[in-house]
Amino acid sequence: MTAPTPSAPKPKPENLWLNLICNVALPTAILTWGSSDKALGPKWGLLVALAFPIAYGVHDFARRRRMNFISIIGFASVLISGGFGLLKLDGFWFAVKDAAIPGLIGVAVLASMRAKEPLVHEMLYNPQVIDIEKVDAALTARGAQGDFQQLMRSSSYLLALAFGVSAVLNFFLARYLIKSPPGTEAFNAELAKMHLWNWPVIVLPSMAMMLYALFRLLKGLEKLTGLTFDEIMHQPPDKKTAAPVTEAAGEKMDGV
Repeated sequence: MTAPTPSAPKPKPENLWLNLICNVALPTAILTWGSSDKALGPKWGLLVALAFPIAYGVHDFARRRRMNFISIIGFASVLISGGFGLLKLDGFWFAVKDAAIPGLIGVAVLASMRAKEPLVHEMLYNPQVIDIEKVDAALTARGAQGDFQQLMRSSSYLLALAFGVSAVLNFFLARYLIKSPPGTEAFNAELAKMHLWNWPVIVLPSMAMMLYALFRLLKGLEKLTGLTFDEIMHQPPDKKTAAPVTEAAGEKMDGV
């Protein structure tokens, strides 16, 4: 009997608390209280605040060895923000940048719909979330591949809409909050306020829309495949092997 081929190790889960501390709490605190002339000053306050999300991105990649399209865009956003601040560009360009990032992702989602691996696969139809092999086998057995493609197209439109809404909210939030000239303590304080309000005003609504897209995708998969929710979701290896082991143990007892 040949030994089973070991499956690829599952990426470690992201530390949500560390994410929030490095990407939200510390940058906001430094920009708010550490950018005065008595502390770091506006320039160094901005640089130190931006260092935390950059360091977190590098640390997370080194620990999990996994970076996707969205992570790269977010990393670029941090670097652009730092560059804009050092160049002392008008707050309008921060608004354009904050709107352009989710806007470009939405356009990329739509543009990738005809690609071999659309971005909706990376964001929703992901093997870390869904048992792709089992779902594909059920779709093939039922001849539902055409309906599945239609479901993925509608999921792509929902994702693009979520990023489009995020782009609009980003622009108007930045225009509303950033009023002071760059390179000043007041500008850093406004940037901190925008960074903080970004979560309840933009991130949470966008996440809610993405979760709705995922929910709609899962309900569609249940209908097309005949599988239950638990059967569709990716199960850890120990859960997959639990049933055969139990059955084998029962057969052994019957033979005693």
